[in-house]
Amino acid sequence: MLYFSKLRIFSVIIVSLCLTFFALTNVTKFDDNFLDKKINLGLDLQGGSYLLLEIDNQPVITRELQNKITSIKNYFKGKNINVFNLKIYEDTSIIFEAKQGDKDLINELLESTEEPLNPYYEKFKSFKFDVDSKDNQFKMTLSKYGIIELKNSSLDAAIEIVRRRIDEVGTNEPNILKRGNDRILVELPGLDDPMRVKTLLGKTANLSFRFISKSTEEQFGVELMEFEDDSENPANVSKRIIISGENLIDAQPRMDSETNETVVTFTLDRVGAKRFGKSTISGVGKRLAIVLDGKIISAPVVRDAIVSGSGQITGGFTFQSATDLALLLRSGALPAPMNIIEERTVGPGLGEDSIKAGIIALIFGFSLVILFMIIKYRFFGLIADIALIFNLFFLVGILTLFEATLTLPGIAGIILTVGMAVDANVLIFERIKEEKNSEKNQLVAFDSGYTKSKTAILDANVTTFIAAIILFFLGSGPIKGFSVTLGVGILTTLFSVYFIARLLTSLYVVRNKDTQIKL
Repeated sequence: MLYFSKLRIFSVIIVSLCLTFFALTNVTKFDDNFLDKKINLGLDLQGGSYLLLEIDNQPVITRELQNKITSIKNYFKGKNINVFNLKIYEDTSIIFEAKQGDKDLINELLESTEEPLNPYYEKFKSFKFDVDSKDNQFKMTLSKYGIIELKNSSLDAAIEIVRRRIDEVGTNEPNILKRGNDRILVELPGLDDPMRVKTLLGKTANLSFRFISKSTEEQFGVELMEFEDDSENPANVSKRIIISGENLIDAQPRMDSETNETVVTFTLDRVGAKRFGKSTISGVGKRLAIVLDGKIISAPVVRDAIVSGSGQITGGFTFQSATDLALLLRSGALPAPMNIIEERTVGPGLGEDSIKAGIIALIFGFSLVILFMIIKYRFFGLIADIALIFNLFFLVGILTLFEATLTLPGIAGIILTVGMAVDANVLIFERIKEEKNSEKNQLVAFDSGYTKSKTAILDANVTTFIAAIILFFLGSGPIKGFSVTLGVGILTTLFSVYFIARLLTSLYVVRNKDTQIKL
């Protein structure tokens, strides 16, 4: 019925005021964290950087195979089975040999779903390694699902570290997403220094401390490494790692009061401090190479034993470079190198132009709709226009309440909502006209118009809402922005039509029930 109870009217007013309030918080300032909510502008509106990173998983695969060789040795040693000539073959396989009499037992162990040496993935019905044997030689090759598991694990770890690095830079509302099983999408709205972030994300940050060999000749157990700043000739560095970045608890940039140089101070965990102390006790007088991503960044001489679990890295740093190095060390090393394969930068000027164009389009479309409704339906067109204005406030209020990110396609979704919102009122008013032709009581005609048009309006909006949900879950960035505003717009449209417009219509019709109302 057209009748609205006082409780229902009160509820509509409260909901309307609350959502309108949150919509207006975008142009006002509050100290309270809950009240000070705003819609976040996307990359295409406020400018910023878009980076697509690809992980080079080959080092991860190689490292897994190297670890697996050790596991194979220990496993078969525990089973009293002698295996020999273990080595990596073609970067994805391990080959080894065994006695002819142990062949059947080894095959049985490698193909058992209960044994830990070759894990079995129940959901994929596949082993981690495919096993092939010929005579007394065995070949273990990473299966399709084994490689997928490694890549997914590497991707999850990389995303976490990328997130730590970007959060410490202080960018606003970064968007970090998976793309496949070896790519990461990074959107940084409002970023004013993209080169710094690119440098931070491009470094693996594998840190190690090793002693420099006094011998200048190549020998077993050492490798030739270059200095990052080319300040010295390449040096022979021991392959034995004293401590690595995994032993670091914290790293901070500092100013050395004695030399007046910028340094990076670090603190080690208990295990790292113990190992570092032992090595520096026996290594007094030796040069200690601090190696980052395969290059020597500093090689100080050990003057005294360092047993406190803390120290500092020198290397002619500026304060910015020291800050970035400390950030890299704190966030941890990436599991594999990453390459930037796609990069886009949107200037704030272009984003501002997009906002202006979107607002102009919204105002122009909104004005035409309002004008059409007033000309076509006179006073009831004005009611529909009032409901449309409230609908926009509700839409913006909900987006603000959830601090959603608004993109250019999102603005398109809002503009589309304007057209869809009046569509429901047009259906209702046209149905009321038909009911008035067959019904003498105009109260019943208006009520029937709302009731009988409900099915068509709900069907149309529900199907569109389902499409918005599908776009949200299957689409990416801009498509999601469009689907969010479209989906929320459908909900606010139904509320404004059946609560705001219907309430105003019922008040007018009931008050003028004794006069003939034209539509």
